[in-house]
Amino acid sequence: MSILIKNIKGLIQTENIPQNMVAGGEMSLLNTIYDAFLLIEDEFIRDFGSMNELSPDFKIPEDKSLAILDASGKYVFPSFCDPHTHLVHSGTREAEFTDRIRGLSYEEIAKRGGGILNSAKKLQETHADELFYQSMIRIKEIISLGTGAVEIKSGYGLTTDDEIKMLRVIRRIKETVPIEVKATFLGAHAVPDKYKDNRGEYINLVINEMIPIVASEELADYIDVFCDRGFFTVDETEKILMTGLKYGLRSKIHANEFDFSGGVQVGVKYNSLSVDHLEHSDEDEIEALLRTETMPTLLPGSAFFLGLPDPPARKMINAGLPVALASDYNPGSSPSGNMKLIMSLACIRLKMLPEEVINAVTINSAYAMGLSETHGSIARGKVANVFITKEMPSYEFFPYAFGSSLIETIILKGKIL
Repeated sequence: MSILIKNIKGLIQTENIPQNMVAGGEMSLLNTIYDAFLLIEDEFIRDFGSMNELSPDFKIPEDKSLAILDASGKYVFPSFCDPHTHLVHSGTREAEFTDRIRGLSYEEIAKRGGGILNSAKKLQETHADELFYQSMIRIKEIISLGTGAVEIKSGYGLTTDDEIKMLRVIRRIKETVPIEVKATFLGAHAVPDKYKDNRGEYINLVINEMIPIVASEELADYIDVFCDRGFFTVDETEKILMTGLKYGLRSKIHANEFDFSGGVQVGVKYNSLSVDHLEHSDEDEIEALLRTETMPTLLPGSAFFLGLPDPPARKMINAGLPVALASDYNPGSSPSGNMKLIMSLACIRLKMLPEEVINAVTINSAYAMGLSETHGSIARGKVANVFITKEMPSYEFFPYAFGSSLIETIILKGKIL
């Protein structure tokens, strides 16, 4: 099937020569074609350009059906890529939300058995089929909100059986949904109570038992460690990452959410695809990231929800770094997968320009998932994951109208949903 979208008010994020990422001052540039068309054939983008470049006698091969959509007054964006989520989980944690309102910190709640350990207990008691059912509700939600590719982490199992259960559920999701799904093994998300007096034993379990099974079943694309105060040290992180590399798993790191943990530097040392959170980052972290292949990925929803310092996006971009954005969709610190809201928070809280946030949720976030060749922009040959907005005055209106539902039509892999 082919789809021709014509009379597009603005076709966002077009590329004739696709880039892997944009950094520094280039993040404020946004390739946009006004009064445009977009031609999709089967699962891929075939062509695009201004309407005056579209032949009036345009035809497609006789063996193809053609759907024509008129986007007058509307914008077409590439679907969002969300490179950091924990959306496979069991139940919710609104009781902890109330505890924080009463004055307890995230770390204090965790010490009382809340936080990650709370989610782990719930997940361990949940059958895989029920876990899949709950997670599919969230997947359908983020699809309706414009996401076309998502990374999902394990890390709420914290036993070998339950981490594997999570990853198998993620694989089942990957085989079911029309969006691209990347799986990340996060056995080192927290130390279970059982091992609180013997951390080394749990780390050995991750290294010697969990990782080999994950690799043998090809359950994960990446490996992650929560390298931060109260979670895993730099030395512990290195041991886990080295084992991951031995089994062919490139790393993505939770780093510097609660302190200057050294997580950024260890991520760069091991050529991590991304280092995520970064609320506590300064000149040393920025210098470590410059001229590397590691993408700084910021999670403004988590900082907003927990009342943490905002990550220094402006410092990073002004220094020449690229920045990606992700939702951190999870039950404890960011219970939302709404990437449009993340864009608004990045503009309002992180002082990023609309053009910068669009780059951060498309090209750069695709890079942070290892999807630069197929996702993140409107380019010939890339996967046809796009959405059409409602009528809007400008693309800046999209993050500006933070509470409005502005997506009208979603197309994934060349099919109208």
